Amino acid sequence: MALEEKERIIIPDENGEEHLFEVLFTFDVDESGHSYVAVVPAEQKDDEEVEVFAFRYEEKDKEDDLALFPIESDEEWEMVEEVLNTIADNDLVD
Repeated sequence: MALEEKERIIIPDENGEEHLFEVLFTFDVDESGHSYVAVVPAEQKDDEEVEVFAFRYEEKDKEDDLALFPIESDEEWEMVEEVLNTIADNDLVD
């Protein structure tokens, strides 16, 4: 079995400092037409509790370039958390 290399992206914080993240997965919501990405810090250890970050994103004109937007509404967060929980539950079963 070959190891898949995880996709990584760099996300600047509010101070402009860049941080490397591994992409867990992306998903689209048909009702809203929005796309979302779930990421974890690339430098975390396997035995640490994972902090997952999620953003709404739009692809830019240039390939491999994304515009990330914070998730601000409670309804949007609830929907994203539901997807995260469903995927986490499925991964535990596998």
